[in-house]
Order: sequence, then structure tokens, then C-alpha cells
Amino acid sequence: MLAACGSAPRPVAENSTANSAAPFANERPQTAIAHTTENGTPPAANGDKSHWTQRGNAIDTSTFDAEIAKAEKSGDKKAISAAYLKRANALTQAGQYASALGDYRKTVKNDPSNGEAQQWIMQITSIYDSMNREAPKEGEEPPPLPFKKS
Repeated sequence: MLAACGSAPRPVAENSTANSAAPFANERPQTAIAHTTENGTPPAANGDKSHWTQRGNAIDTSTFDAEIAKAEKSGDKKAISAAYLKRANALTQAGQYASALGDYRKTVKNDPSNGEAQQWIMQITSIYDSMNREAPKEGEEPPPLPFKKS
């Protein structure tokens, strides 16, 4: 499956809400080629996978972070899952795939039936594979890029 992040059909779970699709409203289409040289270095020719890199646009995640903290304090796994999914979708929109992958994994950890997050995990890891890059291992995903207010 060689698909680009922006040109592949959007995975949507049956149980997703209208809010979960909102981050994609203004998304620019991208091609797989746009990702292959994201750090200026093409994938290794010898077949070895290069290490993942953190790229994308820094976004203000403070609203998402507060929602995650509130949900975690409540202990409601469905609310925790929904909060992580919202931030993951925003990070995906911003091109921060390594960070988004971590949030999609946390979504599934708290709600194993969340098909949207499961599809995004497969989509992002297959994109890393197609670029001959190693995806971040579970638990080793980076935090979102720091956002500096102007």
C-alpha cells in the first residue's frame, strides 16, 4: 500500500463524531514524494531503514492537552480515548506524524474498538515503511513540537 498522507482516503470510524473530521477541513494534498526527502536525505539504498524524524508544523495543542488532562483525571476511558483522538487528528493535519502516531496508539489503548485510530496507525506506519524509514516504537513517540506564541 503506497499511499500519500493527504491523497489517501481518510479513515473514518463508524463511531466517529463530526468533530473528529474537523481538523482535515483545510488540509493540503501531499504526495509520497513530498515525504521521501523530508530531511533532505533520500531513504537508504541498501535496504536498511533510516530512523524516523520529527517534522511538521508546530501547533498550539494547549486546548487538546487540557482536554486530555481533564479526561485522564476523570478516569473515563472513552473520554480519554476521544481526547487523544482529537489531538492526534490535529497533529496529523499539522504533519507531525510521529507525535500523532503516539496519540493514536493511546486512543486504541483506552478504546481498543476505535477503528479510526487503528486505521491511522496502519496508514502512518505504512507510509514510514514506504519511505524505508523506521516508525517510532510504541512509547518512544515524541511529544508535539513546541509552539511559540507570537
